[in-house]
Amino acid sequence: MKVKNIIGARVREARKSAKPPITQKDLVARLELQGLKIDQATISKIENGQRPVLDYEVVALVKALKIEVGWLLEEAESKTNIKINQRCL
Repeated sequence: MKVKNIIGARVREARKSAKPPITQKDLVARLELQGLKIDQATISKIENGQRPVLDYEVVALVKALKIEVGWLLEEAESKTNIKINQRCL
């Protein structure tokens, strides 16, 4: 299957690397607080590269995961250096 987005792996990485880790269900709740209705199945599809992410969804994900948009959009893998967006804290 062809990957339709480059941020899915980063969403998963940020979610699992958070202290404490953020479950897909927790991420859904955080997004709902921002007025974005995305269910757990959709999060899974995003993380697996099976669903593209719209620009307003990128903004909501950055806020929900407390990460920088630049890090989220990087194609290169970076398992150890997640940049936290200090403005979201």
